[in-house]
Amino acid sequence: MFTVKQLSSLAGVTPRTLRHYDQIGLLKPSSIGENSYRYYGEQEALRLQQILFYRELGLPLADIKHIMGRHDFDVLAALESHKTEISKRIARLEHLVRTVDDTISYLKGQKLMDNKQIFAGFTPEEEERYTREAEQMYDPETVRESSRRWKAYGADKQKAILAEGREIYVGMVAAMPRGADSPEAQALVERWRAHMDYFWTPNLEQLLGLADSYVEDPRFRATFDAIDPKLAEFMREAVTVYVQGKK
Repeated sequence: MFTVKQLSSLAGVTPRTLRHYDQIGLLKPSSIGENSYRYYGEQEALRLQQILFYRELGLPLADIKHIMGRHDFDVLAALESHKTEISKRIARLEHLVRTVDDTISYLKGQKLMDNKQIFAGFTPEEEERYTREAEQMYDPETVRESSRRWKAYGADKQKAILAEGREIYVGMVAAMPRGADSPEAQALVERWRAHMDYFWTPNLEQLLGLADSYVEDPRFRATFDAIDPKLAEFMREAVTVYVQGKK
């Protein structure tokens, strides 16, 4: 049997994520002790694995709950499907790695790159999808409004927004030696929060949830790791400091 802390550590998610899955009926503990602690068994651990596979493939929680709640849900068939999709994702990440290598060579003066090559591997659709996914555990109308807002910008504005976002993240890397609570890092978090207004306007708890996803969601993590392997954790730490300072 696993406690919330043990299972969250094993699966690489936060205890808050497990509590949320319990609240929405996606992953219930096998038992609750007299101390009110949740306990999870092997079946729950395997179910969590399936949930995380589906999250990796970009499915919203409501769809995952519907799929896994069907009486004809086949775990083996699901695993075969996951394998196929993950293979596609590996090819995508390998493309990102090549883009990072090319950029490193460019910054060292060893290779010329144009703007199209610099942003190879990144698409506006991905940034839009990631933001929608972060919202889906809160308010569906917010998701729809965000999608309408994004589509209304047009291609040139979308490019400018994405470039601004990456500028913020590169600035975060430069601020790392000064610490997450430094004025430089906190100014960048404020700028990041304002940047989110292009998509939606999150409250303080949603900011924390989004920062958590930068660390926990493999697709977010791959994008941040391509900039700096320590960026996702630093971003979460800086956002946590920011939110605590606002409360």
